Amino acid sequence: MSTSLLYHGFGIHGYEYVRTHYESGKVIFTIRQRRENLRCSVCRSRHVILKGTTQRQFRCLPIGLKPVWVTIAIQRVWCLNCQLVRQVRLGFADPRFTYTKNFERYAVELSRHMTILDVARHLGVSWDVVKDIQKRYLKKRFSRPKFKKLKRLSIDEISIGKGHRYLTIVLDLVTGAVVFVGDGKAAEALDPFWKRIKRSKPNIEAIAIDMSPAYISAVSEKLPEAVIVFDHFHVIKLYNERLSEFRRQLYHQLTGSMQKKVIKGTRWLLLKNPENLNAERNEHQRLQQALALNQPLATVYYMKEDLRRIWSQKDQKDADIFLDDWIARARASGIEMLEKFADTLIEHRYGILSYYRYPISTGPLEGTNNKIKTMKRQAYGFRDMEFFKLKIMGIHLTKYALVG
Repeated sequence: MSTSLLYHGFGIHGYEYVRTHYESGKVIFTIRQRRENLRCSVCRSRHVILKGTTQRQFRCLPIGLKPVWVTIAIQRVWCLNCQLVRQVRLGFADPRFTYTKNFERYAVELSRHMTILDVARHLGVSWDVVKDIQKRYLKKRFSRPKFKKLKRLSIDEISIGKGHRYLTIVLDLVTGAVVFVGDGKAAEALDPFWKRIKRSKPNIEAIAIDMSPAYISAVSEKLPEAVIVFDHFHVIKLYNERLSEFRRQLYHQLTGSMQKKVIKGTRWLLLKNPENLNAERNEHQRLQQALALNQPLATVYYMKEDLRRIWSQKDQKDADIFLDDWIARARASGIEMLEKFADTLIEHRYGILSYYRYPISTGPLEGTNNKIKTMKRQAYGFRDMEFFKLKIMGIHLTKYALVG
């Protein structure tokens, strides 16, 4: 084996090849440091005196299915400049670990396509070794994302387990990268994020959020120049929740068994978009039968379909007129649920109509949240919360980046 093969095949240069031997199915290369390359590991002075060696063995890239190790006697030297004994620096490995830098990069690359356990089995190392390699890589690359160029953001929370455990996620809508992960879902979860924003001073134009009072208050206080855009999916979701409650109350108010039978089981039919109704299951006919039975229910349902049209107008002026018309019809209906929802729209109309200035939503963040949940299921959970957060920060790179 030549010294050039050490460099081109294993990324080891500046060392001399000594010999190869085979032991218990392993390939072991012995190398040595050149005397002219010895320097103090701190001041980098060449004025050193040899003070013995320390024998070390490092895991290297495998050859096929054969594990490969590199053995080297690491030189200890007396630095005439520092007046101290130091161990010389290795170019191909970190002396804190038992593997080379190339091995570490190979494990990271495999982790993009395989679980930690699969990578560990393939490389013949423990689960913890691969996990630690991943964690260091993620920490180096994603622990301190740059905030200076942030323009448009989305903020939402995600449930990560039983017992009301949540994380607050901030997504860069321009790059699709998660730039912050906070503990919990209260406004306090964003405190570290606001501190970094204050230091970086980015020119943030708009932020997409739901209608949570905590988020509205925090964004208004910390970024008063940013335009708040209320996510239209959350507005429709809130209406659907009110619609479900209205149907439930109506069901309990009905006295006839036949009427109750018609209303029962229509919840999902009421919440579905008309184009998604299944013709093979006669869902359209069942829905029409329920709506014909009760005029208030029909009014609430058709108002839901009209509500969706707020975000499909030609411009903000038309949307403003349409919103006023919807609110007027809701108030004229005499239905308490619609009247209360009209008040909600009036209170939040600035953020609803802001969509026409900045057509953004939390939709991309919802997609990221689904990827996070998938990653969590594949890993059967995460015991190391710091590691889990780092995985979230890098999840935009691949389909299911660095699955656990």
